Amino acid sequence: MSDQAAGRSYRPAPVHTHPDDVPLLTALSALADPVRIQLIRHLAGHPDWTLSCSNFDVPVGRAAKSHHFSVLRDAGLVEQRDQGPKRLNRLRRAEFDVRFPGLLALVLRPDATD
Repeated sequence: MSDQAAGRSYRPAPVHTHPDDVPLLTALSALADPVRIQLIRHLAGHPDWTLSCSNFDVPVGRAAKSHHFSVLRDAGLVEQRDQGPKRLNRLRRAEFDVRFPGLLALVLRPDATD
C-alpha cells in the first residue's frame, strides 16, 4: 500500500544549498527578516536535530513559516531532514561560519536588536 493510499501525505525531501554556494547578498537578505532571525536564534540554543518545525513559536502561519525555512535553507543557514511526520532542523553554524566568518556571531549576540 502506498503512503497516499494509507492516508499519509507525501512531501519531497527538502533541497539544501551549501553555504559555499551562497552569495553574500542572499545570506544578508535571509538574515534581514525578524521572523527568520527568531528561528535562527531558537535553533542556536538547541542541539542539532532536536527541534521540529512545530517547536517554533513565531507570529506567522504554517505556510509562512515553511517559506521562512525555505529561505533559510536556500541561504545555507539551515538543514532539515524528515523523521516520520516531523521535519527536524539544525543550524549549519560551522559551515556558514567558514563561508561568512563572524556573521552569525553578530546575529546571535544578546545585544543585537531585531
